[in-house]
Amino acid sequence: MLRHTFAISAMNLRNIPRRLGTSLVVVIGIAGVVAVLVGLLSMAAGFRAALTTSAAADRGIVLGHGSHNEMNSWLSNEEVNVLAGLEGFDAVSPELYTVIDLARRDTGETAYVVGRGISPAAFALRPELHITTGRIPQPGRTELLAGAASVHQFEGLAVGEQINLRGTPWMVVGHFETGGTANESELWMDLSLAKATFRRDNISTMRVQFSKPGDISSIQEQIERDPRLNLSLIEEAEFYASQSEARTVLIETFTYFIASIMAVGAIIAALNSMYVAISSRKVEIATLRALGFGKGPVVLSVMVEAVTLALVGGVGGAALVYVTLDGYTTSMLNAASNSQVAFSFAVTPGLLVVSILCALVLGFIGGLLPAIQTSRDTISSGLLGR
Repeated sequence: MLRHTFAISAMNLRNIPRRLGTSLVVVIGIAGVVAVLVGLLSMAAGFRAALTTSAAADRGIVLGHGSHNEMNSWLSNEEVNVLAGLEGFDAVSPELYTVIDLARRDTGETAYVVGRGISPAAFALRPELHITTGRIPQPGRTELLAGAASVHQFEGLAVGEQINLRGTPWMVVGHFETGGTANESELWMDLSLAKATFRRDNISTMRVQFSKPGDISSIQEQIERDPRLNLSLIEEAEFYASQSEARTVLIETFTYFIASIMAVGAIIAALNSMYVAISSRKVEIATLRALGFGKGPVVLSVMVEAVTLALVGGVGGAALVYVTLDGYTTSMLNAASNSQVAFSFAVTPGLLVVSILCALVLGFIGGLLPAIQTSRDTISSGLLGR
């Protein structure tokens, strides 16, 4: 049976060029489904990675009580001083979170970009940061340090250029990278001058480095026991996971909805194409059965052809997305912070494997009914072409 199946399948595959039109319908349909699936999921993966890779096991973020993001959080000067004196921290970095209006390079439209007021402690707390061009802003000067992703996405951020913030000119003096994290979408500036420019008396958050990575419970107990503190301490991994969850769930839900609709169309196209292929080969199939080839090998050969065409389409669609989108940088609004986050599409090996498996499943479904039909046709009707 296996020998017969192989022989008939090889013959069918060799004859595909004679049925190029109907075969391409299957290939292109499956390729379209896979391209949409991989493309949108790689966007979600890239957005999630830009946020979650920002986290370090030995770092946490202190937010104002009841706040779930940096935009709505604030800490008083007294709380900052109390926090700095708690046991369990190797370093603390008070930071101001605000948004800045900049024009997008691609469309010219106005977008909100994160502006972060920092002290020198922010650099010590983030060893992954390194300067790629220029230098670090000097304290007490209206100077900006721009993340690499923001430089790529928004206008006016070349070293030496100036942007106006609330009527005050600020000069870009350097660019930095942090390994593709969300910080690369930000503009950093002196904390005291940022508070004056944006008329803020307090800070937004406090970044902290734990003396013992993962040992956060004892510090949380100190915060809860102190009546002067009305704050919450969260590990960075947990914080960034919550920031990315809503947007990635939305993208993935939309992706599977669109891909499902397209998959139905691809299956219908595969069914029609395989029915046409079988109809044009009725005499051929009947002859094979008259020569002693059983129903099983004939049915399996039809399935092999359908799955092979689907595999070609799946590989083609996945390869197209990988070549054109993997590493492509864009930006998207992070609803949790109401600001743009620049990120790169991430066509991961896992996504490629899932897409190929989906293509094979679609090919199997599309070839199943036509294959069953071949087993129901009699040899006599097939030889007569009916």
